[in-house]
Amino acid sequence: MLLIGACLLVALVVAAWLSAHATGGSGHPAQVATTLPARSRILDAADRLSVREPQAVSVFPVAGSGYNLPGTQITFRGIAPRRIGPLKVVGSVTGAHAGRIEADSDGRGGSFIPRQPFAAGETVTVESKLNVLGGRAGGFSFRIERPAAQIPPAPLQVAKAGAHGLQSFSSRPDLRPAAVTVERDLPKTAGRDIFVAPQDGPVQDGPMILGPRGNLIWFHPSPVGSALLTTDFRVQRLHGQQVLTWWQGYQNRGSGRGIGVIFDRHYRRIATVRAGNGLDADLHEFIVTNSGDAYLIAASPVTVPGSTRPVVDSVIQEIDIKTGLVLFEWHALDHVKLSESYKYGAGVPGHVVDPYHMNSISIAPDRNLIVSMRNTSATYKIDRRSGQVIWRLGGKDSSFALPPGTSTAFQHDVIVHAGRRLTIFDNGAGPPKVHPASRGLELQLNPGRATVKVLRDYQHTPPISANFEGSLQALPGGHMFLGYGQRPYFTEFDAHGREVFDAHFTAHTTSYRAYRFRWNGAPLTRPAVAVRRSGGSATIYASWNGATRVARWRVLAGRDAHTMHAVVTTAKRGFETAITIRTHADVAVVALDRAGRVLSRSRTVRLR
Repeated sequence: MLLIGACLLVALVVAAWLSAHATGGSGHPAQVATTLPARSRILDAADRLSVREPQAVSVFPVAGSGYNLPGTQITFRGIAPRRIGPLKVVGSVTGAHAGRIEADSDGRGGSFIPRQPFAAGETVTVESKLNVLGGRAGGFSFRIERPAAQIPPAPLQVAKAGAHGLQSFSSRPDLRPAAVTVERDLPKTAGRDIFVAPQDGPVQDGPMILGPRGNLIWFHPSPVGSALLTTDFRVQRLHGQQVLTWWQGYQNRGSGRGIGVIFDRHYRRIATVRAGNGLDADLHEFIVTNSGDAYLIAASPVTVPGSTRPVVDSVIQEIDIKTGLVLFEWHALDHVKLSESYKYGAGVPGHVVDPYHMNSISIAPDRNLIVSMRNTSATYKIDRRSGQVIWRLGGKDSSFALPPGTSTAFQHDVIVHAGRRLTIFDNGAGPPKVHPASRGLELQLNPGRATVKVLRDYQHTPPISANFEGSLQALPGGHMFLGYGQRPYFTEFDAHGREVFDAHFTAHTTSYRAYRFRWNGAPLTRPAVAVRRSGGSATIYASWNGATRVARWRVLAGRDAHTMHAVVTTAKRGFETAITIRTHADVAVVALDRAGRVLSRSRTVRLR
């Protein structure tokens, strides 16, 4: 498995991990010593950080930051675009820069777009008449990094199909999705559709929607040989409407270079979201907000003093979907010490070093960001105005004391919920194996007291250990849905922690994350139909890729367009329904909803 293959190199840093994470009988990392009263004062002050200086304008690059690309724009947030100027922008090497101000679509900021890029290694000074957060008298400066060469794309590993690893359909022979085996399906599931994206074939990859019981609803294929990868496929809301979103691109040693894709309910692409400032979107996260923004991660190889190899900087960007402008940018190298990583320093193999490997972003109720970094085994709360780290959970410098059962290792998909509750997919294995199995973890945080406790953990029966990838989604009614990433399983637990649904890809393909959502798809294509004759009988195969309202199929037959009439109506069964009739006439199929209303009609197939 090449995807996220760089993550597996952590195995070769066992000594560094074990020395920094002495474990007790539970096998969890040792607890972080914390002086609660002093730590509480620090956390309380940090949580108030975002409401200090409400009149100050946030700027990105952040004042004093050092790892910005030459093609960066200069973002101002918290001010009407017309009030940004005048500006004086001077590079220590390139001199004065002319440019233009472009407004953000929400009217709450804008960006200075330089006419020419900055020079690697130079310091850029900006003078303004604004009250800049982190600046002085309207001025601030930032440094331009020395970019290293991009990591080249790598092919995907192809899973073996085996005897039953593929689905095939007579009406849609162009679709060859991975087959799914359902091991457990109890009545009391959340009853929502399942969203996965096979990434190792066996024949085709791409976003895939399954019904609540695991039957195929929609598949958008790409040949596995193309190396085109799809991750983070899910339903989100944009301007009040449900949309399908996913990341698409090419993987390169555990990260990726690609774009965010947005489809409407008719399966039409309505937006493509790209990272800004010369970066490419990484495969690990693509969040769309209802107000029209998107959050991306980018992996940026840079030259770092003291390192003989390129170091991958993990970058967060918030993008204005309408304009493509950067609204927020944050660099791990500016805020997280390299010493916090379990994958930095002597003994780490490879031609690049990946000290952070950011893999999830979540937006907290206070609009600050919760960020997971795999290679520090820690979660960070980041102030979205200043970029400062408010607290750390786990890792080498935790702001919280970690009682038994609360530590995570190489975790993914850290999501913040109301009431300072976190859900985490805890891989527990890097390798080295820190926990005996991967699990879903639900934690309660108390930043004021710097304490954390386990509300529940969710473990598959039998245990599953996933070295990389994975997700945990909170569903209504206290249910949880786990995707096991590297392993082909996706499992639902009820509010009592019991498995009520368990399925897996039949072949050993994988999906970066797995979700459940309610979805109403209405394709603009027509239903597909195929016919096979045998003597005086004909078997009609009917399907409609992506349609969610079809309840029954009606077969029409006749000798011409004027004599077509209904000969049989039958319930829809799975993705493709086979209907056998006795006829030598032309045939077509009509899709009906539950009320018997006509949704669409297929082409006519001539049998004479």
